[in-house]
Amino acid sequence: MPITFDDLLDRARALADRRPRAILGITGSPGAGKSTLAEQLVRALNGDGPPWVAHVPMDGFHLADVELERLGRRDRKGAPDTFDAAGYAALLRRLREEDDGEVVYAPGFERVLEQPLAGAIPVPPAARLVVTEGNYLLLETGAWARVRPQLDEVWFCELDEEERIRRLVARHEEFGKGHREAEAWVLGTDQRNADLVAATRERADLVVRDVVGWPGGPGHHRTDAGLGGVGANPGG
Repeated sequence: MPITFDDLLDRARALADRRPRAILGITGSPGAGKSTLAEQLVRALNGDGPPWVAHVPMDGFHLADVELERLGRRDRKGAPDTFDAAGYAALLRRLREEDDGEVVYAPGFERVLEQPLAGAIPVPPAARLVVTEGNYLLLETGAWARVRPQLDEVWFCELDEEERIRRLVARHEEFGKGHREAEAWVLGTDQRNADLVAATRERADLVVRDVVGWPGGPGHHRTDAGLGGVGANPGG
């Protein structure tokens, strides 16, 4: 039976009922629709009332280009070692544990500049649910292993591979790359990262694929729930 967008909203609300502040992670390969799903969830959950759900993307922890140049990693920006994974895990821990009534500021990411921006995202004390999204939430190597313990659930966003690649090329073109350059990046650097992320799928609590009634989402198929030893885990 397909899961609807309303089912996802109910599941997210239930997380917030378990503790003073819950954190929901959304992961998946580049171009799979993580940001779209996160934004739609936050918008729908907050509705017209006082905001109680915050969106904190992982992208704010990209290393700046000047540091990537120093490290010799600029040509593979987006790989796991081009992020401050320890800083990201520390922020998630702070969001879970801090209860002093203060706003917590998270870094954002400027897509046009392709650079992180410090202190760009305020998370107010009233935020009972934080939705965070990024490629490497389920990675178990290095400092990335500190991320999963801070998350109440992780959903894996999945899209048909041909469509995912098409969207990713279009995104790179939108932000300044020529078509050939965008294709080369997507099929090279981005694909290596996508393969790494795909290998973490088994550790997700929910695989989200073409949800019924997802505003702005891609279709009508299904989700696979209860991974990691509970329920079915179809391939594909």
